[in-house]
Amino acid sequence: MSQATDSYVQLHQDRFLEELKEFIRIPSVSTSPEHAEDVRRAAEFTANALRTAGLENIEVIPTERHPLVYADWLHAPGKPTVLCYGHYDVQPPDPVELWESPPFEPTIRNGNLYARGAVDDKGQLYMHVKAIETLFAVYKTLPCNVKFIVEGEEEIGGASIAKYVAANPQKLKADVALVSDTALYAEGMPTLCIGLRGLIYFEVEASGPARDLHSGLYGGAAPNAVYGLIELLAKAKDPQGRILIPGIYDDVKEPSPKEIESWKALPFNEQEFLEKEVGASCLIGEPDRMVLERVWSRPTMEVHGIGGGFSGQGAKTVIPAKAIAKVSFRLVPEQKVDRVEAAFKEWVAANTPLGIKTEVRRLSGSPAIVVDPDHPAIQFAAQAFKQVMGRDTVFIRSGGSIPIVGDFGRHLGIPTILMGFGLPDDGLHSPNEKFKLDNFYMGIKTIAYFLEEYGKQ
Repeated sequence: MSQATDSYVQLHQDRFLEELKEFIRIPSVSTSPEHAEDVRRAAEFTANALRTAGLENIEVIPTERHPLVYADWLHAPGKPTVLCYGHYDVQPPDPVELWESPPFEPTIRNGNLYARGAVDDKGQLYMHVKAIETLFAVYKTLPCNVKFIVEGEEEIGGASIAKYVAANPQKLKADVALVSDTALYAEGMPTLCIGLRGLIYFEVEASGPARDLHSGLYGGAAPNAVYGLIELLAKAKDPQGRILIPGIYDDVKEPSPKEIESWKALPFNEQEFLEKEVGASCLIGEPDRMVLERVWSRPTMEVHGIGGGFSGQGAKTVIPAKAIAKVSFRLVPEQKVDRVEAAFKEWVAANTPLGIKTEVRRLSGSPAIVVDPDHPAIQFAAQAFKQVMGRDTVFIRSGGSIPIVGDFGRHLGIPTILMGFGLPDDGLHSPNEKFKLDNFYMGIKTIAYFLEEYGKQ
């Protein structure tokens, strides 16, 4: 790593942090209509940051929902092109009462920056922006060609960017994509993620009587939409967590024995995982699979919420006419989105309780991906990590989903380097989300070094 690059980051780290705080203060919650203008402001902030860093051809691109931001710098003939991706939208902060400090007022405690979006993904996106600024400041140029595509809908499925990538393969043409939206396996351990689970997100609506009914007058005879929906969903898994929907496991591709052995060599403590990350009384899931398999390479079904009937203060004895559940499936390599959707819908139709009508609506869907760890760009990234952090880089998978990675593969034909700097306990999507400040600065240095080294080939 260049001493000049390192020195520039050290000299300007206070300014970098203040800029990130300003970015985070924008409550760009993409799922909430009342925050649409805030999301727009976050897009403009991103565009201005890219312009200030030295990039060109800045565009804030309207979509059917939230804007995309594009920028590039293409003055390195004969050098490779890196497509940098990030997202400026964030999850809702709820439940707000569990935050120790206001979710959109970034606060530093114990060397961590606490705020919604601190690590997912404003902090990690901003590492890319500041890496570009650093390289321009030190060298007055960039070591390779760079493009940026940044979205504001990642937390709601990424429909707009998926359409844009499919329609603009020439504009976005690159040799490799670079994404920082993942985490280190453990603090101080350089980590490249080479696999992500896919995701299908559904709404399941149950209907019973024509209207809410008095439970005293009709209870025992009228079907209850909330209970019917619970009864239906309870049939989907056995007590060990295996999904009982026929066909779900048909296309599942198992990790190679070599990959399983490498996971067993990782420093994983099941009790520590339970206590520090999960915080429950015990772990669940397929008992014949180690925990890392359950969260990295096995399909899952989860119920995220159920609504219907009365849940306010006091009593109201109604039989609910309607209920709705949010349900998702995490997919693993070789599973097809359409096949899993068809299997789920067929199962729902066959298992809907008497007196209940159900409708299944797919909100989003993306397949799982696995990246070849021997790709030259991946090896350059691994070397950059090792150089900055002083340890060999480990290769892992993630149980999460980043739909854009599959879009880059399908429409641009390029692999994605998943170079994240979060930590397992950063609390993504939860109250008190955080980002370790040392990792923020280390990320800027590592990304800059990767671009330097990749540009030498």
